Amino acid sequence: MQTHLNYPVLMTMEQSKRAHLINSVGGFKSVCLIGTADNLGNTNLAIFSSIVHIGANPPLICFIMRPDSVERHTLSNILETGVYTINHINKNIYRQAHQTSARYPKNISEFDAVGLAKEYKNDFKAPFVKESVIQLAINFKERIDLTINNTIMVIGEINQLYFPEDCLCEDGYLDIEKAGTISCTGLDSYHTTQRLQRLNYAKP
Repeated sequence: MQTHLNYPVLMTMEQSKRAHLINSVGGFKSVCLIGTADNLGNTNLAIFSSIVHIGANPPLICFIMRPDSVERHTLSNILETGVYTINHINKNIYRQAHQTSARYPKNISEFDAVGLAKEYKNDFKAPFVKESVIQLAINFKERIDLTINNTIMVIGEINQLYFPEDCLCEDGYLDIEKAGTISCTGLDSYHTTQRLQRLNYAKP
């Protein structure tokens, strides 16, 4: 038997229950840690499951930030410095990664609070997560305010990439499953993956 929920029913659901449902119904998602620092060197680390590839030429990637009606340290640091990092999560650190979603005050670094190590590379001013094996250095490019729900799209350009050498295939495909990258559904469910098959480029 199939359950049917229409818009009026969805909008009468208890808020947290609706949030869990709508966050999970979209399917499996990329989940990563975004590392930032302000101009004084105070660091911040936050988990995001709204990271989306925009294009490869130039190499653009975006994520969605909740409304800035309250203080958003990740957003303020990005706007202040113009740089941030995206760090893949693996099964060894997903519990610490999840804990970064707690609302720590600005003077407390989530790196320290959850027990993950900061790492700086090649003079890039934003911190990487040392325990992450796939790391991206991002230059901030554009902020788009979405008036439909007051969320914010943050677009960045990939400046540097770090990943295990044996995960790069000859055709350029990066085998993130081999690197141990995990996925998520909803707000709090984390998953390892198992590839079915890589298929050929589809033609009519």
